[in-house]
Amino acid sequence: MAIVFFSYSHADEALRDQLEMHLSLLKRQGHVEAWHDRRILAGDELDPAIKDNLESADVILLLVSANFIGSDYCYSKEMHRAIERHNAGEARVVPVILRPCDWHSAPFGKLMATPRDGKAITTWANTDEAFTDVVRQVRIAVEAMNARACNVESGLGAGSAPAAVAPTHSNVISAAARPAVEVPRSSNLRLSKEFSDLDKDEFIHTSFDFMGRFFESSLAELASRHSGIDGRYRRIDTRRFTAIIYRDGKTVAQCIVRIDSMGSRSQCISFSYDASAPDGSSNEMLNVECDSQAMYFRSLGMQSFGGRQDQRLSEQGAAELLWGLLIAPLQR
Repeated sequence: MAIVFFSYSHADEALRDQLEMHLSLLKRQGHVEAWHDRRILAGDELDPAIKDNLESADVILLLVSANFIGSDYCYSKEMHRAIERHNAGEARVVPVILRPCDWHSAPFGKLMATPRDGKAITTWANTDEAFTDVVRQVRIAVEAMNARACNVESGLGAGSAPAAVAPTHSNVISAAARPAVEVPRSSNLRLSKEFSDLDKDEFIHTSFDFMGRFFESSLAELASRHSGIDGRYRRIDTRRFTAIIYRDGKTVAQCIVRIDSMGSRSQCISFSYDASAPDGSSNEMLNVECDSQAMYFRSLGMQSFGGRQDQRLSEQGAAELLWGLLIAPLQR
């Protein structure tokens, strides 16, 4: 069983929890055991516990964000030691890009990052797809380490003399690096989270602001790529913005996006094809939902664009869905 070590900033703990949840099948199959500093028991010394587990890890996940890079402990201690062990062939380091940040020139920037193409998890339309891609790469890394360990034990093929090999994790870890007695315990230690009305309100307003920036920059890029196309974004107030696309000066697509209400305390984000549509009217709605770990959007499916009405959408995914509704008339 490979030991997977999480190096992360506590500001990104919610994303770490989601990634660990997606590793559940690997854990159930007995391929990996996950470790992070929340596993430290009361009374244990923090630094020695982290150092010992970092030294004994087979796979080290660097959960990269601006918070991670800004943390002296994560960047200067954990990351640098992880890279040393990776270069020595003692462990496999896998950068996991959580949030957009300047990471390519970091010491781990030369390594293949996950998810694919190093696209930050929070920018995926469906974050479950992003986490699944990370887990696939972890599985590949574990299988590669197991295959290498088998080669070390059996030589490089039948009938051939065992070749000299670089030290690997499996043959350099001393008995002192592991606990003298393995204490049986469950790896299922994640607790459910509760999200307050304040949490949901902040989520919807932060996402709405993101959507405004998304539409504004998308309109500008659309106009720069296509002759005769112009776009206008207008932020009306803290709860409404409009977007209009013109072709040769004639309106060909328009919308208004609002933070709206469904007649109760619950708020949603609504979309109307008419930029002057009154409050309370919509052609599509995005409701805020949550599970035991995270908040997300779910489309009401009034337009069924892209089949996303059954998906859990990040703010990026929600913005893409609404932008798709706006631009659809120009793509038919």
